[in-house]
Amino acid sequence: MTAVDERGMTKYFEELQPPEGVRVELLRGEIVMMASPDLVHNMIVEDVMDQIPRKRWARLQTQDVDILDEASEPVPDLVVLERDAMPGSGRLLPCPLITMVVEVVSKTSVARDYEVKRSIYAAGKVPAYLILDPVMAQCVLLTNPDGKGEGADYQTQHVTKFGASLPLAILGIELDTSDFGTFPGVRPHRYP
Repeated sequence: MTAVDERGMTKYFEELQPPEGVRVELLRGEIVMMASPDLVHNMIVEDVMDQIPRKRWARLQTQDVDILDEASEPVPDLVVLERDAMPGSGRLLPCPLITMVVEVVSKTSVARDYEVKRSIYAAGKVPAYLILDPVMAQCVLLTNPDGKGEGADYQTQHVTKFGASLPLAILGIELDTSDFGTFPGVRPHRYP
């Protein structure tokens, strides 16, 4: 039996052909498969995209991200970068080009979005990580990444309830959250 290290897992991940309708991410050497998202999830992503000016910002859904020095290739729900920083092609978007990533919490992604991806995006020095949580009806904006590896974290956290305006200074906009939906009949979790 051959041991698989993180590089081996990365190679395996890159050759993986998931079935239609399944999203796959590599998070610190672990392959995570997810079913297609809920309608509430998709509508929140669309509402956010509609508010980010397309003329200045590229707004990419489900784009694979290359986190430097990590065995991680997360696939955020939305990646925002300056339009002028867009590479010409490629499957992996290098994290130094990214201004903000957005994750919409699903019923099964709570720990991944609030803990694992928080650390991964901070380790990649992504300037802003926005968690939109239809379970708790809140937005969590994380900025000022610091540290390396699993010890990386964001130093600033701002929580806003759905319905209130969220200042996104990094993009020069105020995000209107009044149309963000919530999942019916879900017990709220205790994050962050």
